[in-house]
Amino acid sequence: MGAPIPRETFLKGQGVKDVLVIGAGGVSSVAVHKMAKNPDLFGKITLASRRKFKCDAIAESVKARFGVTIDTAEVDADDVAATSKLIEAVKPNLLVNLALPYQDLNLMDACLNTGTDYLDTANYEPRDEARFHYGWQWDYQDRFKNAGLMALLGSGFDPGVTSVFAMYIKKHLLDTIRTLDILDCNGGDHGQHFATNFNPEINIREITAPARHWENGDWVETPALSSRQVFEFDQVGAKNMYLMYHEELESLVKFIPEIERARFWMTFGEQYLTHLRVLQNVGMTSIEPIMFEGREIVPLQFLKAVLPEPSTLGTTTKGKTNIGDIATGTKDGEEKTFYVYNVCDHEDAFEETGNQAVSYTTGVPAMIGAALMLNGVWRGEGVFNMEQFDPDPFMDMLNKHGLPWQVHELPEPLKF
Repeated sequence: MGAPIPRETFLKGQGVKDVLVIGAGGVSSVAVHKMAKNPDLFGKITLASRRKFKCDAIAESVKARFGVTIDTAEVDADDVAATSKLIEAVKPNLLVNLALPYQDLNLMDACLNTGTDYLDTANYEPRDEARFHYGWQWDYQDRFKNAGLMALLGSGFDPGVTSVFAMYIKKHLLDTIRTLDILDCNGGDHGQHFATNFNPEINIREITAPARHWENGDWVETPALSSRQVFEFDQVGAKNMYLMYHEELESLVKFIPEIERARFWMTFGEQYLTHLRVLQNVGMTSIEPIMFEGREIVPLQFLKAVLPEPSTLGTTTKGKTNIGDIATGTKDGEEKTFYVYNVCDHEDAFEETGNQAVSYTTGVPAMIGAALMLNGVWRGEGVFNMEQFDPDPFMDMLNKHGLPWQVHELPEPLKF
């Protein structure tokens, strides 16, 4: 589409903070509700998705709850030209990508075409291959820098807040971090036999992939769901948690290079795992296309179509999430261990935004990252991860906008 349009072309006056949000799932719903709730931080909000009726439903909820009108539009985020055309029409100061990880690169291309800053909550993943890493997006560094634009990657909870927690620990609590464990617990109950709390296709691909963690300068791979520990989570209780690979491990060991070991753990109930194993055994979690009645389908995409839509689970979900970082390192030559975490209540999240806490804990950080970019608090030219900015403004906004955090010094490091 030719040379990038200068970002200044789209600025309609000092202090303008207009956003275009792509995607209409639960995370997007939370982010848009929180943006509308904070008119001092955001100007015009436009919400676009391939299915405009979902955007319209979110807009109606926002209007009913906060009296704020948001614009809606239809767009296929896989179509760079169509997305670029929409950006040119809306003229946002920032594109907030809350669509699928498959679409990250297309949306980054559209931002480059139109001179628009970019934010997302999950790194790029090819549609036809169950693997993900930041390399594809880090390769955009020079293009964004040369265009005078900023791209902020991974401004959700994990990734996102978990990286900010680590940088807060590094800035205020420890001189060096030797080991880092990220613990993600969803203690909620949605009353379904089997359902995922965010996009089923992405969720199941992530869970069934081999686990990887960082240890002594290299990645160690183990079979999926083969390493289990029991942990007592504040306000939730004892839960089985399983070693997994998660994208923030890649950026954390890059930006905190002294880390000797970094791991990510997530809790799952036995009923969930039993259903998952059966689905795997019968081939329903496969991403390899098959022929069915004369047409090609992907089993996992078919499974997604028959599972409950995650954004509808808020009405029935009760309980709490607990997500945080446990870091061991040294302070003034003495070994110490700190635990920084947030507890979020599913019913409180639903009362405020009409969504359950898994969507809430990702949508709120997306809103905060967007606000920090729009207000120039977090600013740079190029492609950035959360670890590259001062954690304090983000931590302050977490407390103000519904995700308060706690810090505890533990008597000893984790024993596992």
